[in-house]
Amino acid sequence: MRLYRETSYEIGELITRRYSTSFTFGVRALAKRFRAPIFGIYGFVRVADEIVDEMREYDRARVFEGFAEETDRAFRLGVSSNPAIEAYRDVAERYGFEPELTRAFLASMRADLTKRVHDKASFDEYVYGSAEAVGLMCLRVFAEGNETLYRELAPHARALGAAFQKVNFLRDLRADMSERGRVYLPGVLSPEDVTEEAKRAMEREVEREFAVALEGIRRLPDGARLGVHSAYSYFRRLFKQIGETPVEELMTRRLRVPNGVKLALLARSTLLVGVNRI
Repeated sequence: MRLYRETSYEIGELITRRYSTSFTFGVRALAKRFRAPIFGIYGFVRVADEIVDEMREYDRARVFEGFAEETDRAFRLGVSSNPAIEAYRDVAERYGFEPELTRAFLASMRADLTKRVHDKASFDEYVYGSAEAVGLMCLRVFAEGNETLYRELAPHARALGAAFQKVNFLRDLRADMSERGRVYLPGVLSPEDVTEEAKRAMEREVEREFAVALEGIRRLPDGARLGVHSAYSYFRRLFKQIGETPVEELMTRRLRVPNGVKLALLARSTLLVGVNRI
């Protein structure tokens, strides 16, 4: 079983490397003891997201419910034959994830199969499950059983997850609407309703959440601070590009940060964290 679990974590790392260079850079900047657990979390959430986003030629609802049922069964049995689920189950049990975090995440992924538009309440619920809960999972790993630290930093971890998710929403406006038929801006019912003011309203939320998140990053354990700050820096750069891009242009193309810039941001984070200047 040790070999199987090690392989399951390695598959989580492979999924991360194939799907997100920025997240891979961030995880590799973590202390070694944190890397495998965070890869395990990412592999699980990415597979769930791929089911609801990309498997459109299949019966996604049945595929997803099979994935959710296997996740529940894994926690009941203590093992899964799905390596992405097995790595996540092992992390969750080792670090004491509240079952509610897994349920909230899966509920948000399930909502992507049926919900096309959001009001403020459903939007907040979706962001909590899809992003804030994942931030809390990562914080459980970084806190390493320190309940006081976890409780103190939980609002900051939620803010960082929410900010990351909303930046993704703004970056992916075109794909979400034209390819997936979803609108993630509260109160926006169609592409014609996506205005500069709606974009600015979400940007104001992200600015507030980034400010809260940075306060928490400064208080993370040494082995976690650099990796999280580098991811924060990448999303801040992407957010800056979004702010400088008219909403009409966001509806026609997907912005990205070149890998060379990501490496430069990582180097800058390394310097700032090293001299305690974040």
